[in-house]
Amino acid sequence: MITLFRPGRDRIAPLVTLAAAVVLAATVASAQNLDAGKSPAKLFADGCATCHRSPRGLAKGRFSLTLTWFLKDHYATSSDSAKALASYLESVDTAPRTATKPAARSPRSTPRPPRPVQDH
Repeated sequence: MITLFRPGRDRIAPLVTLAAAVVLAATVASAQNLDAGKSPAKLFADGCATCHRSPRGLAKGRFSLTLTWFLKDHYATSSDSAKALASYLESVDTAPRTATKPAARSPRSTPRPPRPVQDH
């Protein structure tokens, strides 16, 4: 005869299942972001400098968003590192703006009104 209810074992089975779930959850290794805390220049040096000698020109003519997506899909370990690397590549390609200084005038070069036009 088969009994469906076993008083001793029916109480233990859920506890064993719960214990096994806790053990498995505790032993699963959590993923680490190996790029966390690195500067964008360091990210380039570690991951890109092998093939690209310089970061100059790599972002030229590309939209920031598409460059970020490309880097995330192919090279970066996270969205944050892809954004940082894209910003770095864009900043390298952008020439620094220099303030143009007005030409210094010598004391003799004070502006004069134009000469009157002579009639012929």
